[in-house]
Amino acid sequence: MSDHTFQSNKENWEKSVNKTLERFPERKESFTTSSDLEVERLYYPSEDETYEEKLGYPGEYPYTRGIQPTMYRSRLWTMRQYAGFGSAKETNERFRYLLDQGQTGLSVAFDLPTQIGYDSDDVMAEGEVGKVGVAIDSLHDMEQLLDQIPLDKVSTSMTINAPASVLLCMYLAVGEKQGVPLEKMTGTIQNDILKEYIARGTYIYPPKPSMRLITNIFEFCQQYVPKFNTISISGYHIREAGSTAVQEVAFTLANGMAYVDAALDAGLDIDTFAPRLAFFFNAHNNFLEEVAKFRAARRIWAKTMKNHYQAKNPKSWKLRFHTQTGGSTLTAQQPDNNVVRVTMQALAAVFGGTQSLHTNSRDEALSLPTEESARIALRTQQIIANESGVADTADPLGGSYYVESLTDQIEEEVNKYLDQINEIGGAVKAVEEGYMQREIQRTAYETQKKIENEEEIIVGLNQYKLDEEVNPDLLKVDEALEAAQIDLLEKARNERDQHEVDNALARLREQAKDRGANLIPHILHAVKVYASVGEICNVLRDEFGEYTGM
Repeated sequence: MSDHTFQSNKENWEKSVNKTLERFPERKESFTTSSDLEVERLYYPSEDETYEEKLGYPGEYPYTRGIQPTMYRSRLWTMRQYAGFGSAKETNERFRYLLDQGQTGLSVAFDLPTQIGYDSDDVMAEGEVGKVGVAIDSLHDMEQLLDQIPLDKVSTSMTINAPASVLLCMYLAVGEKQGVPLEKMTGTIQNDILKEYIARGTYIYPPKPSMRLITNIFEFCQQYVPKFNTISISGYHIREAGSTAVQEVAFTLANGMAYVDAALDAGLDIDTFAPRLAFFFNAHNNFLEEVAKFRAARRIWAKTMKNHYQAKNPKSWKLRFHTQTGGSTLTAQQPDNNVVRVTMQALAAVFGGTQSLHTNSRDEALSLPTEESARIALRTQQIIANESGVADTADPLGGSYYVESLTDQIEEEVNKYLDQINEIGGAVKAVEEGYMQREIQRTAYETQKKIENEEEIIVGLNQYKLDEEVNPDLLKVDEALEAAQIDLLEKARNERDQHEVDNALARLREQAKDRGANLIPHILHAVKVYASVGEICNVLRDEFGEYTGM
């Protein structure tokens, strides 16, 4: 078809639309995505760039269509359900249950005291032990958590940030006790402190010493644990705090660049650490925007690593990511509706080419998930993988005029944010000045207004409501757990060699004063002699100080 014929047919179609609108007006004056990108009535082929330049092929630069040539035809994504509550023993039982049900990787949720480096008997931990994740105080707890789980066969993701170095060392110590060489251990630590300052709040130290610990982990794992993903740069929590899809990608990639810059400043070679960088994104309800978001993120990162950082290894260009369905989209009202939401979000992640996936449970707006709810969430992934057919071809929505246009729009808007962050002085400076925090707060406020005004429909919340009360069976953490966990910690302290612990902590303190020292070997030694999370973090608190926010 010639360009003239195409244009003529397009104009004729638009005239017929105008006649239709006289009888059937559209539902809204304008249609937009969650990022306020305008959605046109119809999308047409784009002629601004060639296929190879813009999309390429799966497994080839710029990876818009996926990072592997055959994608899920060769290997399905890792089904990595996030779990953790109460004691290490209870969480171990849940892990083993999920593995028996077909889960293919572990993902550990830690309780709030562990996340901010306090032992269970600390006054700051009172009332929070084991509530939103598993309590880990010492190597004894990590040994119990991973009991009968072969670390040479199962990879583990740990959602831990400020004390990531300590929990990583505990994990490695358990692996060594199992006889697994460090060079064969696989898994991921989140280790993304910048998003804690931006959106989540479980930080301990100020930015500079926190970045030092992160680059120490890069360096140590590069040398001794080469198969471990040393960071999972997280947009998930940025989105949960209220950002748009565009902001999620922009702020996450900006943080990723800050970590690359810090590693380069520490003298590391980009092609030795960049292939182990991983990302963690959210999947929300605007289905096609989410698919486009993942595709745009891959393309932007590939261009950045290749062109800006001059990385030579193609593995350094690949954006590998885990996805979790959107916790903030779940409603306490009519919780069974969440099964539908999670299914759509999981499909978006698969269409977008995720490497691993967690599907939220239907009751997570009310409590930690029950065993039944966790099983339904896992079955959702298994049905998508084995019954839907969407895993049978790479990038099944590639070539959709709308998806391709939306991918381009998101890339353009993300780059505008990245330019602004660069003008400020980079992600660390932008965090210190509160730029990203303000942008997220503004967006979250505007979204909440739309929901309250019913401009944005949430089924069961502001429309299609039911009068009856919802009383589902919920999982409750036993209030007696806190005392029991404190008893276990006291027992561990009584059984260890206190002289060894004191020496290990003193050595760590001495090395912390030396800005050029890598602290990971010293943390690993302290862990092995059963120094606790709180004891190790308190040494570093004394030397580094604490971050108190803006």
